[in-house]
This record gives sequence, structure tokens and C-alpha cells, in this order.
Amino acid sequence: MWYFSWILGLLLACSLGILHILRFEAQETFEKEHIPLDPLTRLFTKDVMMTRLREKVENSRRNGFPFSMIALSLEEFNNQHQLVDYESDTVMRNVVDYLKEEIREGVDIAARMNEQVLLIVLPGASLKRAETTAAQFKNHIMTDIKAPRDLSIDVTVGVVTYSGDNADIPATQTVDELVHQACGQVHAC
Repeated sequence: MWYFSWILGLLLACSLGILHILRFEAQETFEKEHIPLDPLTRLFTKDVMMTRLREKVENSRRNGFPFSMIALSLEEFNNQHQLVDYESDTVMRNVVDYLKEEIREGVDIAARMNEQVLLIVLPGASLKRAETTAAQFKNHIMTDIKAPRDLSIDVTVGVVTYSGDNADIPATQTVDELVHQACGQVHAC
């Protein structure tokens, strides 16, 4: 008879463990589904991107797996042509729609850092690959995406790569420096 009690106890423990795991997975799913997105572009916000970048830096330090970042800025274009807000929003939406088609879903991370700057993280990408990708993005945006009043869009790009160096510097400081370098190349952020 004791073994029936033991088996029931084991089944109860297993079911409680499974319930705990399912609850944890449901909580993770809820958090993933409720990440704040930029209302115009439906990309991550700057805060979410900074958190994701810290995770990428820590993973890169642990695994030696590099990642690259591409900063895209429409700031000079908007300043030069004095676009009204809704025209500027249309241009940004068109650029983001193109980028969403081109980036690797579930791998690359894209965010709107401020009104006119986008940041794309390419995990596993070398500097050369990121520069090639940035040049392709820039070329396509300038030639194929049209702005109001038939203006051709001028976009500024910056590229930075991180390969797990500077393990003694806190991840937050490393992320701030990387974003500053990428945005510094486009004179924004």
C-alpha cells in the first residue's frame, strides 16, 4: 500500500512541477507579446533595444560570437527638405517597411532610436558583411523608396562591430559606447 502513496506523491510533485514550468512559459510569452513598440514603426523602442544590446554584449563575451550594428538616419534628409510631420512619418514608415522585408526575422533586431534614426543589430555579422548590408540598404532606400513631392531619400549609415572585447568594462557602458559610435557616424542619437 505504501507504494500507492509514493506513486501518488510522485505524480503530484510532477504535476506541480509541470504547472510551474507552464506558468513560467506563459509569463515569458506574455512579456514577449507585451514589449513596448514604437507606435509609428512597430519596431522596438530605444529602451528595449538597449536592454537587448546588453544581452547581446554579454552573450558575445561568453560565446565569442560577434554582432554588428547599422545606424540609419533620415535626419539630414528631413532637415534639408523641411518636411512636414506627416510627410516625415510617411518616409519613415516606407523605409521601415522595406527594412522589415530585408532583415532576418527572429535573428536581427531593429529599433527606432529617436524620431529619425533606426538601429539594426545583426548577430553573427562581421564588419565587412555589415558594411555590405548597410550599403545595400542605403542604395535601395535612395533609389527605390520615394518620398512626398517625388524627392529621392538621402539616408546616412553608420556601422559598428563588437566581438566580445573589453570583458572588464560593464555591459551597460559597452552598449552606450557602441550606440554612441554607430550614431556618431550618422551624426545623430
